[in-house]
Amino acid sequence: MAENTVKIGKNLVDAEEYLAEGHNFCTGCAEALAIRLVCKAVGKNMIINMATGCDEVCTTPLPVTSWRVPWMHTLFENAAATMSGGEAGLKILMEKGKIPQRDIKCFAMGGDGATTDIGFQALSGALERGHDFVYVCWDNEAYMNTGIQRSSSTPYGSSTTTAPAGKVSIGQKTQKKNMVEIAAAHGIPYTATACPSYPFDLMNKVKKAADMKGPAYIHILAVCPTGWRTASNKSIEIGRLAVETGFFPLYEVEYGKYKMTVTPKKMKPVSEYLKPQGRFRHLTEEETEQIQMKVNANYARLQKMIECFPAA
Repeated sequence: MAENTVKIGKNLVDAEEYLAEGHNFCTGCAEALAIRLVCKAVGKNMIINMATGCDEVCTTPLPVTSWRVPWMHTLFENAAATMSGGEAGLKILMEKGKIPQRDIKCFAMGGDGATTDIGFQALSGALERGHDFVYVCWDNEAYMNTGIQRSSSTPYGSSTTTAPAGKVSIGQKTQKKNMVEIAAAHGIPYTATACPSYPFDLMNKVKKAADMKGPAYIHILAVCPTGWRTASNKSIEIGRLAVETGFFPLYEVEYGKYKMTVTPKKMKPVSEYLKPQGRFRHLTEEETEQIQMKVNANYARLQKMIECFPAA
């Protein structure tokens, strides 16, 4: 953490901004806020390797950059592989005395397309090999940068340009891939979900992941006003509704032990989350109820995992 800090409530926060102003993210983009929070949680002693996507395009318009930390761009499919080489290279250079011994935090980042689809094999390989880095997925639930095409992280019932809703189609016909459980199945030290609507929960998880030895995976829900067809001033509210309805629970898995980090006092109906989003406006009451039942089942399963494998 940098020396220049401010205290917000009980939390000590880095006052520096490592994602500079002047980027061209869409108004109300929750991903931009999430990136700021991740960098604040770690500080300047980090290096980032980023896959192609909204985050890369919006922060590096030639000939300028919004990054105030070392940053690399790689292809859609190999952010984890490239950071594996970066992490190994830094380790060897330090062992040989070529550079000073420092605790440099290595981060790979990609959207849901670059993570759950195109880069899945590279991520799985890096996790299996045990590289000491943190992988962050910015999940806006479609390929937003190239035209709102569906990904395997697109939720059931959502309308996208390649899975459009219509008279004979509900839109996305498959269920959202559970990347957190898949990452945890690799036996890595730490996996978690996060959302910038809960900034301190997000930053605490990033700090924990960065301080652990070995690979860590954090899956961050990033509300996209453009792709989700939501009001640009409602991103924080919609992110909170995702958690309060159980659609996107906030939890962590540390060495195989489960813990819910944000527990709603009373679960809200999933319709409150779906209604403000234009991508779900075609859903009937019956279809919304089907989604509610699936959310209930997923949440009950998570609760069972917490009961069976509780954190200390």
